[in-house]
Amino acid sequence: MKKTNLLLMLLFVVGLTAAIAKPTPVKVNTKASTFNWLAKKVTGEHYGTINIQDGTLMVDKGKLTGGDFTIEMNSLTNTDGKDAPNQRLVTHLKSADFFDVEKFPASTFKITKAVPKGGENYDITGDLTIKGVKQSVTFPAKVKVDAKGNVSAEAKFDVDRTKFGLQYRSGSFFENLGDKLIYDTFTVDVKILTGTAAI
Repeated sequence: MKKTNLLLMLLFVVGLTAAIAKPTPVKVNTKASTFNWLAKKVTGEHYGTINIQDGTLMVDKGKLTGGDFTIEMNSLTNTDGKDAPNQRLVTHLKSADFFDVEKFPASTFKITKAVPKGGENYDITGDLTIKGVKQSVTFPAKVKVDAKGNVSAEAKFDVDRTKFGLQYRSGSFFENLGDKLIYDTFTVDVKILTGTAAI
């Protein structure tokens, strides 16, 4: 009798474990995904792109639950103006004044919480690491998961560069910059696709 009860309990535990679905990892299509940036200063603005080197999203029952990304900082480009790319600007952004890509060739983002807000709307919280400095950020996003589990997602939000040690010509750290001042925040506009998903 005891052996029967033990066997039944074991079968129940095995069945319960099998019934608990694990989140499914979905590989990001880095060639179809885009990462755009926009930075402003007193006298104007600059914008460009950065490549997503690698990424994976976690999906459970049609909902986004997590994910992580690696951004290839040396791929940073400038695309504004008739003379774009402005190689002098690109070289400066890659220098130690800004992203120091030789020492920090990659930035990363790891989703720690994905909260559905109804429809395609989510609040995403995650750890953003730039120049070896990790900060938690939260931003709204739109996420679609199709019947095949493919994901399309888009988000646009501001990043405070000074929180990652990028203080060059920041009004928060230097006085009397005049028209040399560069604003503390820059905007990222990201579109993520996996598989055959489309936005």
